[in-house]
Amino acid sequence: MNLLEKSVRFTRARVAQAAGYYPFFLPIESSSGPEVMINGEPKIMMGSNNYLGLTHHPKVLAAAEAALKRYGSGCTGSRFLSGTLDLHEILEERLAHFLGKEAALVFSTGYQTNLGAVSTLIGRGDYLFMDKLNHASLVDSARLSYATVFRYPHNDMKALERQLVHAPRGVGKLIVTDGVFSMEGDIVKLAELVALAEAYDADVLVDDAHAIGVLGERGGGTAQHFALEDKVSLIAATFSKSLAAIGGVVAGAEPVIHYLKHHARSLIFSASMPPSSVATVLAALDVIEEEPELRERLWKNTRRMQEGLKSLGYDIGDSETPIIPVMIGDLNTLALQWRALFDAGVFTNPVIPPAVPPYSCRLRISMMATHTEKQIDFVLDLFAQSMKQRAAM
Repeated sequence: MNLLEKSVRFTRARVAQAAGYYPFFLPIESSSGPEVMINGEPKIMMGSNNYLGLTHHPKVLAAAEAALKRYGSGCTGSRFLSGTLDLHEILEERLAHFLGKEAALVFSTGYQTNLGAVSTLIGRGDYLFMDKLNHASLVDSARLSYATVFRYPHNDMKALERQLVHAPRGVGKLIVTDGVFSMEGDIVKLAELVALAEAYDADVLVDDAHAIGVLGERGGGTAQHFALEDKVSLIAATFSKSLAAIGGVVAGAEPVIHYLKHHARSLIFSASMPPSSVATVLAALDVIEEEPELRERLWKNTRRMQEGLKSLGYDIGDSETPIIPVMIGDLNTLALQWRALFDAGVFTNPVIPPAVPPYSCRLRISMMATHTEKQIDFVLDLFAQSMKQRAAM
């Protein structure tokens, strides 16, 4: 068989496109935060990870513009060589303090952060333990690590302990987990997890992509939420959610960060984060610290949507964060409901296999601080209409 024949045989996406039910790669023509323009029509954005709405905050935009004028459009080099700016180091110091760690290291994306941190620290002879619902970047980091990998059922601490028992004494052990799980909206059982880590001499890495700016007394993420900053060895995060940019960070003890700085291939052999993005994150951190009311509004909006959907009879799983999965079931029903919402002016994210198991298709809603009550009620009205139509079938 020719290597590229599978490309010709892949027809599922083209069939969906021809039928008008293809929900991916939709070009957004403009954005105001909670509302976007697609094909010249306004849509309420219910599928963005822009939790605090900072992509359009005046302070954030001004900081990005100033950095663009001072440093240019890009660094055109890796952090290891010519691509480190004073802004990168300022951001690393700021993030280390924000996350309660000694030091931090900034990567070009959150994906590269996880690849670099895990595959650099864990190698042959080491043991890696991962929640089965961890983000794809963590799964890929495990493949690069050459470690012995165990994947435990989602948030099942008893299963994790059974796996830890099998690890020989004296070997390196790392437990890796999402803080907030991106397709479920639930939170890791961190207190139980770190207790097991202490009992079995393992380190812990928490990927806080969806927790930064959302959880914690000051928006510092999952460890801060549980007051367990000193029990988590490493915190990784992306800047593409609450921090309104692109890039990523890993924070931990200074010797560990120093080691990663000189060994992580995804840092050394990749162009560095552009200056405008670095400045964006710095400004976003300022806003998170200076305007806690944004986080309060985010949670108010989240509760309004969660309670509204449940009152209509929808199953939102174990969601306890601004990520709200609306369980639909089969793919055909999902496609019809996604299209009806889209045509009515609402952008949601359909989640289908292999991202989720078969017959657990869902619409993934992400709440923002900048959603208005009117917008939320409009979306809930559409879900109510859909429920009535399904009941009548």
